[in-house]
Amino acid sequence: MTLPELAAGKCTPHSGPGHRLDAARSAELLRLLPGWENAGNEIARTYSFNHYAEMLDFVHEVAGIAEREDHHPDIAFGYNRCRVAWSTHSVGGLSMNDFICAAKVEALLSS
Repeated sequence: MTLPELAAGKCTPHSGPGHRLDAARSAELLRLLPGWENAGNEIARTYSFNHYAEMLDFVHEVAGIAEREDHHPDIAFGYNRCRVAWSTHSVGGLSMNDFICAAKVEALLSS
């Protein structure tokens, strides 16, 4: 799988531990996402920006992805930085949805 293929994916509802990815699959998918790290039950990345308005535009774009995919991250931001963290609470860890959405965020920056 490639990063563009992952970004082209569509989130689907998941519930229960049967949809939780194992550590090997999570590590394999994480290798497609430069700058992202496994932070326990979530994957996360912190982005830096030159200006506050640029960071806010990014937050709005990430929120748009979350709404379209019906999969919502934790977002923390300040003057020139933004941390985005994806997890699937309904499976108690990481699902394919987290990696799909992280790839969509990465696609924002390459367009």
